[in-house]
Amino acid sequence: MNDRYCVFGHPIGHSKSPVIHAAFAAQTGEALEYTAIEAPLDDFAGAWRAFIAEGGRGANVTVPFKESAHRLCDTLSERARRAGAVNTLSLGASGETHGDTTDGLGLVGDLHRHDAAIAGKRVLVLGAGGAVRGVLEPLLEAGPASLFIANRTAARAEALAADFADLGAVTGGGYDTVRGPFDLVINGTSASLAGDLPPLPDDLFAAGGVAYDMMYGAEPTVFLRWAGERGARGIDGLGMLVGQAAESFALWRGRRPEVTPVLERLRREL
Repeated sequence: MNDRYCVFGHPIGHSKSPVIHAAFAAQTGEALEYTAIEAPLDDFAGAWRAFIAEGGRGANVTVPFKESAHRLCDTLSERARRAGAVNTLSLGASGETHGDTTDGLGLVGDLHRHDAAIAGKRVLVLGAGGAVRGVLEPLLEAGPASLFIANRTAARAEALAADFADLGAVTGGGYDTVRGPFDLVINGTSASLAGDLPPLPDDLFAAGGVAYDMMYGAEPTVFLRWAGERGARGIDGLGMLVGQAAESFALWRGRRPEVTPVLERLRREL
């Protein structure tokens, strides 16, 4: 019987993870089954235990369960501990549950695929929620000259920056304190889903600047359209999605699949 994996979410019908992991399995010759499971909002831990009882070996976790997944783990990677959230669960040989987060690795890997430099650059990250917390460690490990977290609630951005201050030159504040130009601006808010924009100055981007939106779609997001009108090169988050999945696959199977052919397929299907 093939090893079983899944993605947990609520709702989960929209998830591309089963398609992505099926493509990775075909590419690498790994025998596995990957499905989508809508876990009950009040019993994520029960859904994970039931999946294990049915032969499950690991799972991806998406909204709204990443913090619940973090709490149920017996062991955590350092980046998951810092993030306070888990997007990858693995069942150990002794039945223990290990948690990791691969979102930041997916983001940094996608930036590298697009030749968008991080090292030595001035970086702005928009938002101070879980999506941003989950990517800060890999971003800071990539060595930016500075990283500023901007959020509607300044205190939340300042607190988040303080949590990661030992990893690099990271500060935070309200949108009214943003002072460009920046080489790289990453939108980690959900504003794009509502067709909205954070309040940003027109001179946000340095010459040759890059705008990255963690959201994606068939058309550029409102943030990427706005950035493009101001001379920035835009990248959406589809590559981050496929990249984080590849990192999860590597944790489970010990083999890192190629991202590009799967990403190109998904792009054509949008």
